[in-house]
Amino acid sequence: MTFSETATATPFSDITAVSTRRKLQLALAALWLLDGILQYQPFMFGAGFPHMLSGTAQGNPAPVAAPITWSATLIGHHIVLSNTAFASVQVALGLGIAVRPIARAALAASVAWSVGVWWLGEGLGGLLTGTGASPVTGAPGAVILYALLAVVLWPAPPQVSRALWLVLWGSEAACALLPAARAPHGLSAVFGAAAAQPMPPGAGWLDRHFASALAGNGLAASIVLAVLCAAIAVSVYLPWRFAVVGAGAAAGVAAAIALAALIWLAEAFGGIFTGTGTDPNSGPVLALLALAYWPGRRTEVAA
Repeated sequence: MTFSETATATPFSDITAVSTRRKLQLALAALWLLDGILQYQPFMFGAGFPHMLSGTAQGNPAPVAAPITWSATLIGHHIVLSNTAFASVQVALGLGIAVRPIARAALAASVAWSVGVWWLGEGLGGLLTGTGASPVTGAPGAVILYALLAVVLWPAPPQVSRALWLVLWGSEAACALLPAARAPHGLSAVFGAAAAQPMPPGAGWLDRHFASALAGNGLAASIVLAVLCAAIAVSVYLPWRFAVVGAGAAAGVAAAIALAALIWLAEAFGGIFTGTGTDPNSGPVLALLALAYWPGRRTEVAA
């Protein structure tokens, strides 16, 4: 028997596993609390909120769209009660995850809630519309990433965690090649629209810069984005001996964090400075998820 030291992107593989996992759980709790606070904004108690929900039905197959339209109509008829309940549930999820004795129960509840909102609130992230889904517009849907992060932070077995990472970033690569992203001004338009929204100083300038640089280059940019997402997807399976910038897996996770920051810029920070944003969108969740996969050093027994 020989002992070999390897680094893999297996969540929480080092001696600080419990501490790291708990910190990330608290970060997820903070996101749920922020979502709840945003849900209490005055806009959400008016007709604009159910109209926003019903808009996610457009382009979806009838079996997906019909429940969205029905729930949006029901919410519109009882907007104050419905929105208060939605906001309170999200605050409760955040507080539950933050309280250690009930954290796992709250994580499980957050998965169920996320799946429901992904369908009825986000129209499955637009994945079935065939046009609008793109990594820079939040695909595969911000709220389903909450569910994915909750599963990883449960924690899920390493094999399951790596498979989830592969599926997530593989789907991002596929979405990057959809017609909307490949259009000559597809990605440019996303950054241009973000620049027009209220944002912190300097962020609008960056969005305008990217919009200008990408104008007319949608196909090339979408191919580069797809290749990067595909490389990130497989990076968690790279062993230590395939070192790239220290380690293949670490480089992939670092690239995911950097890309998450760029995506968040393209998302105008989820519209949280507009008074109509319901969440910070996918950027921060992708970054948190990547942090959960940062490679740890561990000793393994090799036959």
